[in-house]
Order: sequence, then structure tokens, then C-alpha cells
Amino acid sequence: MGEFNNIANVIKVFGLSAFSFAFAIFWTPLLTRYLYKYKLWRKDVRQLSPDGSKTPLFAALHKDRETSVPRLGGVLIWITVFSVAILFWAAAKIFDGDFFTKANFLSRNQTWLPLFTMLAASLLGLVDDLMQIIKKGDVAKFRIPLIHKFITVPWKQNIQEGGGVKFRHRLFIVFLIALAGAWWFYFKLDWRTIYIPGFGDFAIGLWYIPIFVITMIILFSSSIVDGIDGLSGGVFGAAFAAYGGIAFFRGQIDIAAFAGVVLGALLAFLWFNIPPARFYMGESGILGLTTSLTVIAFLTDSVFALPIIGFILMLEVASDVIQFASKRFLGRKVFLIAPIHHHFEAMGWPPYKVTMRFWIISIVTAIVGMSIALIGR
Repeated sequence: MGEFNNIANVIKVFGLSAFSFAFAIFWTPLLTRYLYKYKLWRKDVRQLSPDGSKTPLFAALHKDRETSVPRLGGVLIWITVFSVAILFWAAAKIFDGDFFTKANFLSRNQTWLPLFTMLAASLLGLVDDLMQIIKKGDVAKFRIPLIHKFITVPWKQNIQEGGGVKFRHRLFIVFLIALAGAWWFYFKLDWRTIYIPGFGDFAIGLWYIPIFVITMIILFSSSIVDGIDGLSGGVFGAAFAAYGGIAFFRGQIDIAAFAGVVLGALLAFLWFNIPPARFYMGESGILGLTTSLTVIAFLTDSVFALPIIGFILMLEVASDVIQFASKRFLGRKVFLIAPIHHHFEAMGWPPYKVTMRFWIISIVTAIVGMSIALIGR
């Protein structure tokens, strides 16, 4: 009986992953047609970095693509994940039999929290992408079906020329999402310990809340990885695959299935994002991925493996911090452009070379991190 359940679990995780991929592939042409019909891309290339300094190298590298390739590609990911989750949940409620009951991976103790987090953060990202697309002078003419009704007066007054939602506002909302997640873990799920591979569980008490919040903020900062065709999709695909494996070995099959569904959607995204990209992920995808990955890392009690599994994400954040600190305190730059993937571009590496080498590193570190996370389990 145990062997049968193991086989059923394997079929569930891999079957849902494949279904998610097929479902995303099926409806991507509709999304693509919509994005190109209404020209949902930036109207100009970003000229300033977050610290206000000019970025002529970045503008030169991206002048041909930034203003002709749509954003909002990340919508493909979170809508696919949400649709697949609701579809199999509804099927389990409507139809009798073990098949749909087993296939349903929407459970309160495992997947409600990562799914809700993904949706909340993705909606914030969607707002940011739209505000980067719409210029002040275009607001009155903004009549895109399904979207223009949500452009209210407060939006109109806060839209900057390609600036999107201000960083501090995004940071504050992500902080609130992180605080809500930390509160749920600590008070509802009664989590008080954290697992360190090779050493076991350590009681950290109330420190669980700030550790959770800081981890999500750091991963939120890693959204800068979305800067070259296909780069972010491959990096996050490796990370979700690793955490899906960890969850499976821990017996958290619904979390493993959720990670598999995200992976399937990411693979479909990559199918259309292999250079030259048909659309960019944008904040509408990257924010949902970073925040839900944080939740999964804590749900699987494997957050100490996150810096290894997400090595490229940590590297991107570190390069930005180093660049900012060096410019601020030393008056000079360490990298030609930050984050680091743009540095390699500026050195003359073709974008596809940067992408594929970062993919390889991500796959290797994901395997290593997953192995370390399972030590002593």
C-alpha cells in the first residue's frame, strides 16, 4: 500500500507539472496577441538607477528591446498556477472518485499560504508594470479592455514617466505581506524552531518573525534578476524544482505539487522567452515568485538552504548592494553596471551567454542546496 501511495504521489507531482506546462502553452497565444495589440511595453528606456544616477551603459544595451517587447509576461505564470489550483480543487468537489481527490493540491495546511502570497504580490507587480507602461500624457487615452477601468484618479496623479510604483511603496507593501506571513507561521501554525542542516532544530522563539520578514525582503530585492531574456525564468525554475524535491522527500506532497505547477508555468514561459523574448516577465511575475518561494522555504523548514539554492538571486542582490555602497562611500563603481548580469553584458558577453551560464550555475547550486537541506532528515 505504501509503495502504491508513493507512485501515486510521483504521478501527482509530475502529472500536475506537465498539465501546468500544457495549459500555459495553450493560452499563451491569447496573452501574446493581447500584449502586442495594445503595445504594452515601456515607451522609453530607463535612464536612471534607483539611487538617481544616470545609467548610459544600461540605456545603450537595452534601447532596441526595452521599447518593443511587452511587459506583463509574468501574468502567464500566476494566472496559470491559480487556474490549475482552482480547476483541480473544483473537480475534486464536483466529481466522485479518488483521481480528482488525489490530484487536488489546494490544502489549508500546505498550499493556501504560498498561493495567497503569490496572488497578493503578483497584483502589486501588475500595478507596477502598468504604471511603467503608461505615461502621464497617455492616461486619458488609456482604454485597454479589462484594465482601463482600474485606472483611477489616485493612479493618474502618481504615474511617473516610466517610473512605476515607487520602490519604497513596493517595499512597504511587501513588508506587510511578509509580516502577515510571519504572523501566520508564528501564531497560527505555532512555528518556533528553525532547522539547520546537520545540527537539527533550534528554538528561536519570537525571532522567527523578523527572520521571516528579512528573508522575504531579501528575496524581493532579488527581483532585479529579471533583466535579460529568459534569465529569471531559468533561475526560479531551478529553485522551485529544488524546493519541490525537498517537499516531496519530507512528505509535503501538496507543496511539491504546487512547486511543480509553478515550474510547469515557468517552463512554458521560457518556451516563449528563449532569446529573443516574446515578452518580459516584469514585476507582475517576479514579485509573486520571490514571495511565494520565501513561504515554501519556511514551510519546508529549509530556509538555511535558500542562499545556496537561490545562489544567483543572492549574488544579484549582493552586487547591487556592493555597487551602491562603493559609489556612496568610495565614490567609484565596482561593476560596470549593477546588478552583475548587466556587468557581464557590458563586458561584451552576449545576453544568451550570460543567461545560459547563470542557468547552469542555478541548476548546480539547486542540486547542492537540496542535498544539504535533506541532511539529517
